[in-house]
Parts: sequence; C-alpha cells; structure tokens
Amino acid sequence: MLNRRADKLELLRIAEAVALEKSIDKELIIGSMETGIAKAAKSKFGSENEIKVEINRDDGNIGIFRKLIIVEKTENPSIEITLDEAIKLDLINKDKKIGDEVLQPLPSFDFGRIAAQTAKQVISSNVREAERERQFNDFIDKKDTILSGIVKRLEFGNVIVDLGRTEAIIQKNEMIPRENIKAGDRVKAYCLDVRREPRGQQIFLSRAHSKFMDQLFTQEVPEIYDGLIEIKSSSRDPGSRAKICVRAIDTSLDPVGACVGMRGSRVQAVVNELQGEKIDIVNWSEDPAIVAANALSPAEVQRVNVDIENRKLDVILSEENLSKAIGRRGQNVRLATKLLNFEINIMTEQEDSEKRQLEFKEKTDNVVKNLELDETLGQLLVAEGFSTIDDIKDSTTDALIKIEGIDEDTAKELIERAKEFYEKDQEEISNRIKDLGLEHDLINHEGLTPGMLVTLGEQKILTLVDLADLSSDELTGAYDIIKGERIKIKGYLEEFALSKAEADNLIMSARDKIYKD
Repeated sequence: MLNRRADKLELLRIAEAVALEKSIDKELIIGSMETGIAKAAKSKFGSENEIKVEINRDDGNIGIFRKLIIVEKTENPSIEITLDEAIKLDLINKDKKIGDEVLQPLPSFDFGRIAAQTAKQVISSNVREAERERQFNDFIDKKDTILSGIVKRLEFGNVIVDLGRTEAIIQKNEMIPRENIKAGDRVKAYCLDVRREPRGQQIFLSRAHSKFMDQLFTQEVPEIYDGLIEIKSSSRDPGSRAKICVRAIDTSLDPVGACVGMRGSRVQAVVNELQGEKIDIVNWSEDPAIVAANALSPAEVQRVNVDIENRKLDVILSEENLSKAIGRRGQNVRLATKLLNFEINIMTEQEDSEKRQLEFKEKTDNVVKNLELDETLGQLLVAEGFSTIDDIKDSTTDALIKIEGIDEDTAKELIERAKEFYEKDQEEISNRIKDLGLEHDLINHEGLTPGMLVTLGEQKILTLVDLADLSSDELTGAYDIIKGERIKIKGYLEEFALSKAEADNLIMSARDKIYKD
C-alpha cells in the first residue's frame, strides 16, 4: 500500500473500503495515511524536518514536502529559508513575506521495512481511534434506553453482552437476583452509562434499575410512548416486587387500566421480562396522602398526616392492617417511601394518639419549666400553637392577647421571659460546645444549629469526619424490622425534626468538604 510502485489509485480504493467497513469518514482514513507516510518520511529525510504529505483525492498521487518558515537570516536550514532562497527555488510567489510558510517538494522514495511498518502502525492507530470515537458517539445517544444483545460470556458473575459492533457489561449487582442467564441467550437491559476509556468506550447495562421497568412499560404501553400517560416515579426490589406511579395527561384515560392492558397482557409482558417481579401500579395525585394510601395497598389506610416542609408522612391504620402496610421485611413501606420520596412513618391509631399526647406534654413541660409558668397557662399556649419558647419570643403582644385568659401585661411578661431565657440558653450552649471539644470545621458546618452541635458533641461526634461517617437514619431515627418485630431506633438529632433530605445534605456536604481537602 505504501510502496511508490503500487497502483496509486489502490490507496483511494483501500481508504474507501476501510471507511465502509468501519463506518468512519473516508477523509479521516486518507488523513491517517498522510500522517503515517509523513512519519515514515521523517526516518528517511531526518527527524529534524517538518514533513507534510498530501494525497491527491482524484488520482492518488502522493506529494511529500518539507515545511519551511521564511526568515531574514537562516539559523536552522531544516525548518527555515530566506526569502531570496525561496524565490530562487521557485517555492513562492511575490505575495509571500517574512514569517510565512512554504512547502519544498521532496523526492519520492521506496519505503523500507521499518518505515513501512511505522506508517502502517500510525494508520492503524488513527483508524482504531476514529472507530472508538464513532462507537462512543453512536452509543452515548442510546443512554437511558433499552439495548438488546446476545450473552457472549460470563466473567466473575458479570455478563458480557455482544451488541453487534461492540460489547457491553452487566455487572453482578445490576442483575436480577437468582436470574439464570447463559452464554447465547438474548437479553434486554437498560443502558445505564457510556464512558470513554483508553481502550474504547465502556457500556454499562442494568436489569435491576427502576428505569429498566419504566422503559419496558414505555415499549408495552402505546399511551406512555405517545405521551398521553406519564410515569411519575418508580421503585424496585429487583426480582421480588416493584411499584410504578402513573398519571394521565389525557384525563379521559385510565392510566392504571392502560398499563395493565386487556386481561393484564401489558403488565404481564413486563413481569415476564423481570423474571416474575410483582408490580403494583399506582395512580398519581397532587395530594401525597392519596398516593401514599394507594401505594401501601393492600393495607387500608385510615388517615395520613402530611408534613410537606419536611417531606414526612404519618400513616395511621388499624392494627390488622399494620403488617400489610409494612410488608415482608419492610418491603412494602420501603418501596412506597422511594416511590413518593417522602419519609413514611407507619403507626396505629393508638400509637398516633400516644405520640400526640407525648409531644404535647414535652412541649408544655418545656414552656412551663423554662418560663416558670403554671401548667394550665403552659397547656393553653401550646394548644394555641405557641409550642416552643422561640414561638413566644418571636411573637407580638397583639398575637398573645388573642388567647383567652391572657391580658396585655401577661403577654409582655411572657415575651420578656422568653427573650431572657433565649439569651441565657445561647450563652450556655456556646460554653457547652467549647467544653465538649467540637472541632472548628464541625461548628461552622452549614445547617447545624447550636443545639444540634451540643447533641452531637454529647454523642462524641466531634469532627466533620465523624459526621460524614454517619447515615441519615442515624441522625433522623428510623423503624427497623428485627426478628419480625417493628422497632423504633432513635436518631441523634430526632428532637430537632430534621427531614431525611436535610440529614442527607448535612452528611453529603461534610463528605464533599473532606474529599476536597
């Protein structure tokens, strides 16, 4: 291919054939040939020369040139030439000036074995790189879609899938548990990520991701594909159970019925692909309480208390519905929590009543003790919404005298006592933080109040690293199923009514700071 005696048109035919085979631009192939020949020419004419090669796109003629810069006085003849010398060699026209580049033709030559091998390596390398780039661009557009291929082999629990022009990997943790896949099987999977790697793109697939189920429903339900029905959210326990929340854009449609299909045909097709995974299809609503009640089916919910600000739901139901709502090993409530992106607390009517009574008593005791009030006045304030000393401190006389039994003098006295307590309390907290030995970075961590810092210090959480090592459940508290029994685990900062999102943010921002440092 690189010998000057070869048919010059053969170069163009080879470039065209390679471009067609590899699905890459013919111009890139010819450019790679020019680069390869230029590298081989350097070994012939000297590496100090700047070589340029041009292949005629019509007849395949190869032009080999040395690039020279026009200078007033030549210091390096390999790369420089004077204006007079360039004119003498007929390299330029009168428009050229000092600093311009000229091309000096070099004689054609026979490639030796080593030079030919060098050129071949350059061309092969450039072609491989172009092929990798083309494949990356092809598959980056397929991210977040379903791909289908043949299982080529299994490596340490990971599945290598042949997609035709390239391979992809389904890592062990992205497989459906207990799924039996063998070499030669055709599989579908969700394209999780496409990354550039030194040896080419790496395509990561998943059969366990909730988006895999979403995409399967999009394929099976024309109304979703056409945008008449929207998938709002989904959650999966791969191979066991899943929930998907759907909303009708066209209000004349029944979104749940459309996803189920005639005699369950549509949902059954998805279930079969997911190896028998049970799927609950939930109708979406603007009211999270309605969605929660639907998502916790088959349990019958009596009432849902919604805390939008902290994204918390207290779901109240009867004793006999408690186990249904929680599900086996907490699966039902866990999937519902992911589906709604709300923290869900399941409780019976009695537990709800006891919780309210306990909260009322704790708030009353706090106001009575710290402001030195009688219990009746404390209960009255809490019942009217002044449940913390801060509420009273930040209130006005006019707001307090609206409460029956509180006159103007009493209102002023309450506000004054609340302010005095607050100032004293802040001073004590500041001293306590110093005594506990909390590090400066933790004290100044955004989102932590002085009260939170004291509580963390008392639990020996003294540094930003200590905070970063925690989970959000350790801060907010959670319910766990131990030996089939639902047990409440108290969080370090539970008394501060911290939401799960706020706890996550505290921990993740702490980790970010540590890793940056």
